[in-house]
Amino acid sequence: MTKDARMGPKDAYELILDAIDTGIYRPGDRLVESELAERFGVSRTPIREALQRLETQSMLTRDGRSLIVASLDHNQMADLYVVRTELEGLAARLAARHATPEEMRVLRDMVEEDRGLIGKPEEMSRANRRFHKQIHLASHNRYLVQQLDLVHRSMALLATTSLAAEGRGEEAIKEHDMIVSAIEAGDGEAAHKALSNHISKAFVTRLKVDAAKDR
Repeated sequence: MTKDARMGPKDAYELILDAIDTGIYRPGDRLVESELAERFGVSRTPIREALQRLETQSMLTRDGRSLIVASLDHNQMADLYVVRTELEGLAARLAARHATPEEMRVLRDMVEEDRGLIGKPEEMSRANRRFHKQIHLASHNRYLVQQLDLVHRSMALLATTSLAAEGRGEEAIKEHDMIVSAIEAGDGEAAHKALSNHISKAFVTRLKVDAAKDR
């Protein structure tokens, strides 16, 4: 059986979603069935079904007859950060209660390893996603993990990373350190506060970056 014969809509969907998440396709980019089929080595049928699904989820929007990667306006971005702050804070609180010693070790190692990425915003952005995903998993609440997956999927519709702002990478590592310390201490409230504060600071940084671009 060929790779194409095994490929279903879900597989094509995840391939396109990952390409958006990693910045291969950015907000405003046009997605063409034939080009996607060639890139991923699959037929156009699963690509078409995946695009329809992404459009339904508002990850893609129509520009005439074309489908383009959606972008978030100011109000949508603000709404997204409100939801993200609450859900991420809850994940940290639950992680402080339920994380295993091994999960705490992974989080601590991530913080130490990510120090070497300061000054490399794209690499740090990928590492940041892995760090937050690990906290989600450490919450041991699958429903919360599912909701946070949706939130982080929408975060991919923001064209730039706040970690590109001067000094933000170093600050973010310090904030990650505080989050992990609270989780290691089993202090749910401190973990919730530290992670909520981390997201709030990232949002402020993003607003400042966007304001500077509009000058």
